[in-house]
Amino acid sequence: MSTIKNQVQLIGNVGNTPETITFDSGKKAVRLSMATNEYYQKDGEKVQGTQWHNLIAWGNQADLIEKYVGKGKEIAIQGKLTSRSYETQTGEKRYVTEVVVQEILFLGNPAAE
Repeated sequence: MSTIKNQVQLIGNVGNTPETITFDSGKKAVRLSMATNEYYQKDGEKVQGTQWHNLIAWGNQADLIEKYVGKGKEIAIQGKLTSRSYETQTGEKRYVTEVVVQEILFLGNPAAE
């Protein structure tokens, strides 16, 4: 079990236009959401369940996403799951779970985009 690591692999469609953030240092990050679908039978009918995932990419991965990925694009990603919290201006504590993208693969038909 010592070889199992924090690793996430997802294939799905981008749910929003990726948002690029450039820091004063010049470092760049891109935030986006991804929908993954699964299908199951309920009362004899096929039902689609959709899960939404928050993604963040840094460096080269951010550059690739900024240049080539738009809303609706089918992608495969590999990354790690992270959780963090922050406090809003009103003092409310918020929790965020997101996938830090380490690799990305563009899927789908490029001619159709």
